[in-house]
Amino acid sequence: IEDDATGAPSAAVVGLYGSPTVINNVETLANISHIINNGAEWFASIGMDRNTGTRLFGVSGHVKKRGVYEFPMGITLRELIYDHCGGIRDGRTLKAVAPGGSSVPVLTPDQIDVSLDFDSIAKAGSMLGSAGVIVMDDSTCMVKAAMRISRFYAEESCGQCTQCREGTEWMYQILTRLENGSGRSGDLELLLDICTNMKALTICPLSDAAAMPIESYVRKFYDEFAAHIEQRQCVVA
Repeated sequence: IEDDATGAPSAAVVGLYGSPTVINNVETLANISHIINNGAEWFASIGMDRNTGTRLFGVSGHVKKRGVYEFPMGITLRELIYDHCGGIRDGRTLKAVAPGGSSVPVLTPDQIDVSLDFDSIAKAGSMLGSAGVIVMDDSTCMVKAAMRISRFYAEESCGQCTQCREGTEWMYQILTRLENGSGRSGDLELLLDICTNMKALTICPLSDAAAMPIESYVRKFYDEFAAHIEQRQCVVA
């Protein structure tokens, strides 16, 4: 059995030590013993309809108490940030949250009453993904944040697909230009066009993962990006 994308053997046939291997993430493996001991019905009784069980929420960024928190799916993003993570550090205010890692569209403060389950986050226009919750306060320059994310995906692209290989590097170049005060008229529209042409067109999802957050940053913080072009500097205090 070969992988359709690369021609490499499937791990289910030839994996660790050349033996058939099942690959799961740590969170999945951590749940197995509890499900075996307590039964599938017990696990399915936790959480919400269609979104059962618990999630490990890895909270990073500008909260007072960063860490990994396990809660039943259905807790709200506001509860997680303010009741369990102590709120925003240093008396600052919330600016944006990525609910599922760096590759998902960000949510704004008016969206944090959303339930942390797959369906609800999707309706809010983002993805729960890895449940890596990245919290950004009002001191965050969204242009600089976008530039750093685009650099990561440009370096991680394997280069096989044109949209990903060219698009990730192109986005990084434009965002670097914006951050350095050399932005050009039309750069934001160009960024959005690149993002559109990077999604749902490649063999693996890395291209989508690179485009989705940048698109959301530009759309939701358009004035801040435009100010970098017009004023040739960051306007965030």
